[in-house]
Amino acid sequence: MCRIAGALRTLLPLLAALLQASVEASGEIALCKTGFPEDVYSAVLSKDVHEGQPLLNVKFSNCNGKRKVQYESSEPADFKVDEDGMVYAVRSFPLSSEHAKFLIYAQDKETQEKWQVAVKLSLKPALTEESVKEPPEVEEIVFPRQFSKHSGHLQRQKRDWVIPPINLPENSRGPFPQELVRIRSDRDKNLSLRYSVTGPGADQPPTGIFIINPISGQLSVTKPLDREQIARFHLRAHAVDINGNQVENPIDIVINVIDMNDNRPEFLHQVWNGTVPEGSKPGTYVMTVTAIDADDPNALNGMLRYRILSQAPSTPSPNMFTINNETGDIITVAAGLDREKVQQYTLIIQATDMEGNPTYGLSNTATAIITVTDVNDNPPEFTAMTFYGEVPENRVDVIVANLTVTDKDQPHTPAWNAVYRISGGDPTGRFAIQTDPNSNDGLVTVVKPIDFETNRMFVLTVAAENQVPLAKGIQHPPQSTATVSVTVIDVNENPYFAPNPKIIRQEEGLHAGTMLTTFTAQDPDRYMQQNIRYTKLSDPANWLKIDPVNGQITTIAVLDRESPNVKNNIYNATFLASDNGIPPMSGTGTLQIYLLDINDNAPQVLPQEAETCETPDPNSINITALDYDIDPNAGPFAFDLPLSPVTIKRNWTITRLNGDFAQLNLKIKFLEAGIYEVPIIITDSGNPPKSNISILRVKVCQCDSNGDCTDVDRIVGAGLGTGAIIAILLCIIILLILVLMFVVWMKRRDKERQAKQLLIDPEDDVRDNILKYDEEGGGEEDQDYDLSQLQQPDTVEPDAIKPVGIRRMDERPIHAEPQYPVRSAAPHPGDIGDFINE
Repeated sequence: MCRIAGALRTLLPLLAALLQASVEASGEIALCKTGFPEDVYSAVLSKDVHEGQPLLNVKFSNCNGKRKVQYESSEPADFKVDEDGMVYAVRSFPLSSEHAKFLIYAQDKETQEKWQVAVKLSLKPALTEESVKEPPEVEEIVFPRQFSKHSGHLQRQKRDWVIPPINLPENSRGPFPQELVRIRSDRDKNLSLRYSVTGPGADQPPTGIFIINPISGQLSVTKPLDREQIARFHLRAHAVDINGNQVENPIDIVINVIDMNDNRPEFLHQVWNGTVPEGSKPGTYVMTVTAIDADDPNALNGMLRYRILSQAPSTPSPNMFTINNETGDIITVAAGLDREKVQQYTLIIQATDMEGNPTYGLSNTATAIITVTDVNDNPPEFTAMTFYGEVPENRVDVIVANLTVTDKDQPHTPAWNAVYRISGGDPTGRFAIQTDPNSNDGLVTVVKPIDFETNRMFVLTVAAENQVPLAKGIQHPPQSTATVSVTVIDVNENPYFAPNPKIIRQEEGLHAGTMLTTFTAQDPDRYMQQNIRYTKLSDPANWLKIDPVNGQITTIAVLDRESPNVKNNIYNATFLASDNGIPPMSGTGTLQIYLLDINDNAPQVLPQEAETCETPDPNSINITALDYDIDPNAGPFAFDLPLSPVTIKRNWTITRLNGDFAQLNLKIKFLEAGIYEVPIIITDSGNPPKSNISILRVKVCQCDSNGDCTDVDRIVGAGLGTGAIIAILLCIIILLILVLMFVVWMKRRDKERQAKQLLIDPEDDVRDNILKYDEEGGGEEDQDYDLSQLQQPDTVEPDAIKPVGIRRMDERPIHAEPQYPVRSAAPHPGDIGDFINE
């Protein structure tokens, strides 16, 4: 029959003891010291130690959590230490009755700092009869079973059965292995059973935390647990016979790790930055600081409380800020924040768990830096009541005065930047004030020219204020005012013509010496006694002159409206007026003469050349007139033919088409082809009218049915002038001379080439027949040649001739070379001397 031996009541005293130990240890953790918290670690073991058996756990206090520690054993052949501080047996050996003792070393991997602690192992005491009779009471968990009748037989049926979870405090100090519960099946009376557990912490990572005695079913924990790593373990217990057959259904065992206060609060940032405007009222929110605790947030171990430890500086009050102890919100609690006095506050904030219990809670601190931001609580103030400056007249973009102000607000902010304006003394807007962005000074600048003769001094009223208005509640006036006295300096100015340009109307054709007008300039410097002299600066046609003293302009040539220097009937001349000031100044003026037309140009025929056929039909010549005058001295025109010579009116007739055009036709039925000069009388409509006999050159040619000339060559030849004919003849002569010179040069070149070919025949060229031998001198065959045959015996001196014999071809004669006579009329073809002379 299934049953559960005992209850979990036996664990309650253990839990109470562990909680008390945690409370006692909290005071020690508050003053954390890096190293081993114990001087000696002890463990009680059975006599036989097995390989891989966990013995005990040595805990290392790593206060900042950033150290990387490596463990070593003084007896590495027997014991090893894992990274979590668990000590294992390296080999199996019997533990002697004497106490075994060795050392554990912990070394920081970065700083090489080293710590050590002693480990003491002792044997379990032998069991006495009393202890055998009264074994210690351990909770038992029995596999559940239920029997029911069916067909006259008893059968076991499965049913749901919930095992209460086991609560185990974290960071237990041992000794280890620490027995938890005993798993048992009620069939162990009849069968030899083996017990095992599976799941994370047993046979799954992290392995080896929980072990079970396969014979007795005793479930034990081998090392301290850490709730922050794993808060709950879910194991399954199994019971099999010696053959591995399952005799019981697995049961679930849940082990809850009870949280201990082993983690300090940690701020998300070690330094927090916040801002608050100066002059803020009490209760103004500043910033929020936040800390976290790795312990259970639903337990006291993870409940944090905040408080301010210190404030620097402590003016004007040591308690300018407060903090919400639960949320970490920092707010102001006192008035008097003034950036001009204190620009920054530094607060030390403390976070404590256990709901802020100073005795048992763990604490940590962070820094909160609060910057007091500027508001416009100080207006700009002028450093002087009156500023002075001066400016030459007619100058612009000149800085007249530099206005300086003081402002206690933060520089280069809208609350510090000054804006200047002119409130009086400048009705015409001749001044402006710009702000220097670096110095915040006001630069008074002239933007419109100032005339000394009109204004000799200005007294300006200026005001300065900030870019943003003053904060509410500030008692100071929002702006500051001052005066600026500006003196205008008189300078020598340019004389000026008035009006400029000056326009006059005159008829063309005025004779030289005619006075046109007086063109004078004015001097704006009324308070300077100066003289002005005039000179001519530009006169394209050289028609005018100007009197240097009084500016009277007179003609020195006839004015002609039809001159190319006249544009749109207007002639422009420029004059210069100069004073005798210091420095001398000058000004220019333009005189524009509008020329009125007179009938001074006779009309001319247009075009001046034309062509027509030998017969009156099928074409005629249309003509017009060209007159450089304008209306009413131009068209309409009258066209007529002169009375002499009589052939003109006998051969030609002219008909007026309209006021500007006429038509010229042959009067006779046939006129021989050629060029004829036809005089035409043209009269304009001027008053009085002006006539002119203009010559029209007419080319008469043979025409086809369409009226086009067919004897173009004859007409063109007939139309060539004497100069053109001479030029053409010269070109032809030069071309013939060049051709003749080229032919002569080619003949001479061919002759020279033939002479060279006779001198040396390519087939007998010795340069292509040289033989090479491996001995000095020529070969034996070259001794058969008689070189004397190349010479003429008649021309050689007898004593200079070498005796007849064999001579080498490469031997050079030692006598002088003979002079060969001139070749005869029938030279011997083998006489090489004649060829050389030629």
